[in-house]
Amino acid sequence: MTCYPIRSLMTLTCMVGLVLGSAHAATRDEQKQACQGDAIRLCTFAIPNEAKITACMKKKLDQLTPKCRAMFDPPAKKASTTSKPKE
Repeated sequence: MTCYPIRSLMTLTCMVGLVLGSAHAATRDEQKQACQGDAIRLCTFAIPNEAKITACMKKKLDQLTPKCRAMFDPPAKKASTTSKPKE
């Protein structure tokens, strides 16, 4: 009996969390919930190779669901709270 599907899914879950962790401040559970379905739907061929899954998802960014795509977007830059004096 083989545990390949379970091991692959666990690897995918960890990969999604690691990749997205650096791109967004969401929790691992939020990342998993947002992107696991997209990774399975779009990048099944790449499982369990984390680097290939990451590359696949980045190439297919336009096909990701909005929630998952948001995990890849860099955090919005906050406007400076100090303003320059008018001359």
